[in-house]
Amino acid sequence: MTDHIDLRGVYPALTTPFASDGSIDFETLRENAHRVEAAGVDGVVPVGSTGESATLSHDEHVEVVEAVADAVDDVPVIAGAGSNNTAEALDLGERSIEAGADALLLISPYYNKPEQRGLRSHYETLADEIDAPQIVYNVPSRTGRNIEPDTAVALAAHENIVGFKAASGDLGQITEIVERTRDAEFAVLSGDDALTLPICSMGGQGTISVVANVEPERTTAMVGAALAGDYATARRIHHELGPLNRALFWETNPIPVKEAMHVRGHHSPELRSPLSRLAPEYRDDLAAVLDDLDDFEREQYDGGDGSADDRLAEVDS
Repeated sequence: MTDHIDLRGVYPALTTPFASDGSIDFETLRENAHRVEAAGVDGVVPVGSTGESATLSHDEHVEVVEAVADAVDDVPVIAGAGSNNTAEALDLGERSIEAGADALLLISPYYNKPEQRGLRSHYETLADEIDAPQIVYNVPSRTGRNIEPDTAVALAAHENIVGFKAASGDLGQITEIVERTRDAEFAVLSGDDALTLPICSMGGQGTISVVANVEPERTTAMVGAALAGDYATARRIHHELGPLNRALFWETNPIPVKEAMHVRGHHSPELRSPLSRLAPEYRDDLAAVLDDLDDFEREQYDGGDGSADDRLAEVDS
């Protein structure tokens, strides 16, 4: 049986910074992993969709995991390791654990569109063969196939399958999965920043987040408040983040978040082909959204007793 991992909280889906020649900028990658950890996140998720795993070689994929694992001090590293080929996912998952990952995030097989029995067999094979915590990732907009609640619930019974990243946009389905897995050691996490607060209100445990690359303090404050039952504070921060959450999906993720990271001075906006830089007509508008967020004073996070601002205060100290 695998070691337990606490999946409550915020897990940024890290971007992978590139130099102008297309090579991975490992120094900046390490700096960003350390930056978000210092901001109070609960773990980091390299080489997922936001990390452009689709255009990394397997060797590069493992090197990114190694670099991130070396950069963080005290939070788990959850490596993206999915594939539409079960044997390939098995190899990549094993190599990621050897490289220092504490757990795996496994997107469902894409393009070949397996039936529900095939999805279940795929995930159970990985969970049987890799003795590490694993999170099932459902994002039908990318894969072309939804993981149905019955399948998710069946997978939750496996001791190595500890979570479900929900990015279907279907709150009814997500609610059903939460309801039917409440007695299991199984965390449902938001995979859609705009729905993180609603999912937490239904019993979700947190988020694997794009926006937390740019706004880790606000995101951790919002989720922390929601999990503590302080919904007044959580709603306020949710609405503060709303314009940025929407802006980060004006074009395909991670195009806008890489531009936002560039505006904030965290790394270049370079992407690997076939993705391209954010269209010029969106750049000023994105910068304006970020400027508006910068205008908020930190004390606005104080819900009255300061409880929702604890982690922000820790960063300031």
